Amino acid sequence: MTREHVCTHIADAGIIPAVRVPSADDARFAITTLAASGFSLIELTMTVPGALELLRELTRAHPRLMLGAGSIRDVETARRCLDAGAAFVTSPGLIPAVVDFALKHGIAVIPGALTPTEVLTAMQAGAVDFIKIFPCAQVGGPSYIKALKAPFPDARLIATGGVNQKTAAEFIHAGASAIGVRQELIPAEAIENRNEDWIHELAQRFKRMVKQARHEVAAGTAPALSVE
Repeated sequence: MTREHVCTHIADAGIIPAVRVPSADDARFAITTLAASGFSLIELTMTVPGALELLRELTRAHPRLMLGAGSIRDVETARRCLDAGAAFVTSPGLIPAVVDFALKHGIAVIPGALTPTEVLTAMQAGAVDFIKIFPCAQVGGPSYIKALKAPFPDARLIATGGVNQKTAAEFIHAGASAIGVRQELIPAEAIENRNEDWIHELAQRFKRMVKQARHEVAAGTAPALSVE
């Protein structure tokens, strides 16, 4: 599974489900349910207890599933995740050493950034795949993505943090290449009750929203979004 293949899949899918739950059993349920809902690319955060072992287990059991490692904060963790079969790595912030490690080993990397300075630094560090804007909703949401796209039109931004059913399409309209969704896609109650149908329904809703929003952008019919 090459870096180029993973990046193409992210660009095509437009959604990265992120799994951050209290236990490995919860994470296993969430990931297998998301996979059954049609997601072939999922992020498992390393904040989940036993995440590394679960990453290794699921990548072996589901070789076609592109399972990424999230919340990477150092090179050693990135190395362990790569050895466990991670298809990509993401970080909550910009860690140039992790970016450099991932690029040297041919694995897709999605560093986190928030300010224009951090976006620029990420690009200069070689983060040519995608840049995760986190936490996005708390600093202006879709209008903030649109503001960042003005000076960085070539940056492929992933809006993460507070993305929900109301704002998903707006982030795509604003110029986000993809969205990262967590609790709004896999609610805590659905996890606790092992409610697969609820997650399946939410998955289809988010997919329809992204597909329709992209169609509107391509057709030039996306609603205007102001930047304050």
